[in-house]
Amino acid sequence: MRILGLSAFYHDSAAALVEDGRIVAAAQEERFTRKKHDSGFPHRAVDYCLAEAGVALKDVDYVAFYDKPFLKFERLLETYLAFAPRGFPSFVKAMPLWLKEKLFQKKLLKDELKQAAPDFDWETRLLFGEHHQSHAASAFFPSPFEEAAILTMDGVGEWATTSLAHGRGNRLEILREIHFPHSLGLLYSAFTYYTGFKVNSGEYKVMGLAPYGEPKYAQAILDNLIDLKPDGSFRLDMSYFDYCTGLRMTNAKFDALFGGPARQPEQWMTQREMDLAASVQAVLEEVVLRLAKSLAAETGQKNLCLAGGVALNCVANGKILRAGDFQRLWIQPAAGDAGGALGAALNAYHQFQDGARQLNGALDGMAGSYLGPAYSQAEIEQRLTAAGARFASVDDAKLIAETVDGLVAEKAIGWFQGRMEFGPRALGGRSILGDPRSPSMQKTLNLRVKYRESFRPFAPSVRREDVADWFELDADSPYMLLVADVVAPRRRQMTAEEQALFGIDKLNVPRSEIPAVTHVDYSARIQTVHAETNPRYHALLTAFKQRTGCPVLVNTSFNVRGEPIVCTPEDAFRCFMGSDIEMLVVGNCILRKEDQNPALKLDYKDKFELD
Repeated sequence: MRILGLSAFYHDSAAALVEDGRIVAAAQEERFTRKKHDSGFPHRAVDYCLAEAGVALKDVDYVAFYDKPFLKFERLLETYLAFAPRGFPSFVKAMPLWLKEKLFQKKLLKDELKQAAPDFDWETRLLFGEHHQSHAASAFFPSPFEEAAILTMDGVGEWATTSLAHGRGNRLEILREIHFPHSLGLLYSAFTYYTGFKVNSGEYKVMGLAPYGEPKYAQAILDNLIDLKPDGSFRLDMSYFDYCTGLRMTNAKFDALFGGPARQPEQWMTQREMDLAASVQAVLEEVVLRLAKSLAAETGQKNLCLAGGVALNCVANGKILRAGDFQRLWIQPAAGDAGGALGAALNAYHQFQDGARQLNGALDGMAGSYLGPAYSQAEIEQRLTAAGARFASVDDAKLIAETVDGLVAEKAIGWFQGRMEFGPRALGGRSILGDPRSPSMQKTLNLRVKYRESFRPFAPSVRREDVADWFELDADSPYMLLVADVVAPRRRQMTAEEQALFGIDKLNVPRSEIPAVTHVDYSARIQTVHAETNPRYHALLTAFKQRTGCPVLVNTSFNVRGEPIVCTPEDAFRCFMGSDIEMLVVGNCILRKEDQNPALKLDYKDKFELD
């Protein structure tokens, strides 16, 4: 049985294909259209998924959508009525769009799909799952657990913003929910907006900024914005927020509480923004820890699965693991709305069709999240030649050796191998790599390669078998969704003068043997690399360890700020020619910047809208 899952029309549209419970393919539409967070119908992602399986849309048994549009419309109407007449201007702006598109989404979906399969019986084969049910399914069904507690947290689905659930075998049951407008995700997004970042894309910047500040405002948040109970349930005081009825996240009362108006995008960062980030991060962690503790007590489970946008907060995830209420965590790598497409398909197969769930005893069902397109060596060479690239094709041994040479020489290296990752993280398929021992690598990558804010940390990739020697973690973290500290013997203590440095200046002070991936609080967002899911990347780490004694590499996504992660060899070559990446490795092809035609150099710095 084949089921195609879709998410669309809000942000991060995606498609996923499941065949007899096995995930065949999954991809976000943005990777193909090159439009960050593309929300349109995922035509190209659908085409890719079907092509990967070698089938047409008519060969699919069901198409499953990730939420229920009519329930969303109900929530919109009830919210405006509850806050009337305050939200009338926003209501007037939103209603034509909802009446034209959102309310009639079923027809919209049928019309889009009929173009590919006119004779398909859409009345009986188009399914709709609730938003948080899709998130929960994406968290539990691909996990390696026969039974687990499930926690999903995001901005809002139809009504639910937080769901606590229990999964066993091929069934999952929602136990409790917190409903809109009370939302942990929207509380965090309000501070994302207030500190000058873009909602629905800048939340991870707030998390990265938090270690530079002190949680000076945490008590003010707990005293005024959120009524938090011991079991993690909460209510927000909506008089501080405008997201129910207005056209912005916060209001004048919020401004007064925190000492002034919101920071404007790209405005100079001050200690206030750093302290605000630290404060909302501390509050989020406290809420999540209480929710996890109460869920562990309620279910008696020692396994926890996480999804929803808040599950991308890897600092909070690391604290859940260290708290000890759960022994094992599994986090859906595409935890946001893109993963809803996969969850919808899996939910339809296991719960609607009662399909059996096959566990493999060790690894999860995500295949390392390498679920996107791959290209043969012949196709890579043809595409690069057509793009005007100059390259050498080498064997595997030479490829690894020359890449290590480049890394040791402190070059930034574009690494394009195998299938593209599903989700927001590059995991060694579409990555930019660097030497973590270099004190200047973090600054070089941020300012000269990624064209992004200098405070943002980079993540380490480390062989799974070596992780405990370098970090305070001895668990799988294949999807870069757990944070842990560098082990004490590998740290360098900062002097009193260095400790006194202001905010971001601290980042330029080496704090460990691997300064390029050690954040100002000695933490790191860790990816464990497994030979079973990515043998070539694991081999590169092994060779780098043999040369240097260090089994760690800097790993950041292969893109510049505002650009989706590269998908094709041509995308990789354009990014290479539009940035200061010095070496590009695509399949078995090696490209060096000095060998390229200077006429093909691109001005990439302002090519994409800032995220």
